[in-house]
Amino acid sequence: MPPRAIWSGAISFGLVNVPIRMYGAISEHRLQFHYLHQKDDSRIGYEKVCKKEEKPVPDSEIVKAFEYSKGEYVYMTDEDFETAGAHAEGFKTIDIRDFVPYEEIDPIYFERTYYLGPADGADKVYRLLVRAMEESGLAAIAKYVMRDKQNLGCLRVRDGVITLEKMYFADEIRPIDEIKPKAAKVSKQELEMARQLIESLSGSRDPGKYEDTYRDALCEIIGRKRKGEEVHVDTGAEEEERVPDLMEALRASLRASEGRTNGKRRGGGRNGLAKLSKDELYERAKKADIPGRADMSKEELIEALEAA
Repeated sequence: MPPRAIWSGAISFGLVNVPIRMYGAISEHRLQFHYLHQKDDSRIGYEKVCKKEEKPVPDSEIVKAFEYSKGEYVYMTDEDFETAGAHAEGFKTIDIRDFVPYEEIDPIYFERTYYLGPADGADKVYRLLVRAMEESGLAAIAKYVMRDKQNLGCLRVRDGVITLEKMYFADEIRPIDEIKPKAAKVSKQELEMARQLIESLSGSRDPGKYEDTYRDALCEIIGRKRKGEEVHVDTGAEEEERVPDLMEALRASLRASEGRTNGKRRGGGRNGLAKLSKDELYERAKKADIPGRADMSKEELIEALEAA
């Protein structure tokens, strides 16, 4: 089943229009939980209630309004929003304003990613824009109106498809002056050890190697509770020893990272497993399909992996 378009319009590229449809690019894997009345498993519903009269209000009596000053409201209609859109850049179009190097855009401006696919009959002009952007190596900054709001966006090409990165406007980014760290002296030895730690933790750029272990643990707990098993927090897990100062923390981190690397090179064994982090042990236990792994301490994970 093809994805459902959430918006349709056109990319305005000079005097050229590229008819497009917008699709969500992200499908978050969230577990859906519900609030129930424990007595009879009925779902808890929510009503639109007038706070003054304390009674439900039908949709026909609900209006959208802007609070101009305290207690003074201005009612707004759909026509009002359409009128504002008709006078704004990017109404019914994604209006390209500039082309810039993508790597020069600070990622803090990015909010969410969408795919822009060609509308019916627009494959040629769509492909033209894709090829031109690919050869230029540039991304486009554009404005568009969607859901009663003008938005800023970045268009770039990903595997032959134009993606739209919804962006925040500059005045929506909070200043950082008040949260910057105070001036503090860092020694050359501390800096060198920190650099070594970064180098030791450097890995591949493949996002596919990272998995949602918290969601996996929840799914396992749900399955166990469905079978009638009791699940309790593991209170016997040993707490990590607190490192007394920065230098000791850096040394301990380097030892741990070196142990992890050596353990991987050896390919296993108790010594290698013991030097892995609990998250890494959990990943191995997951691949080995070891039951109850979500509730195991580090030592229990090692024992289970040795026995597998």
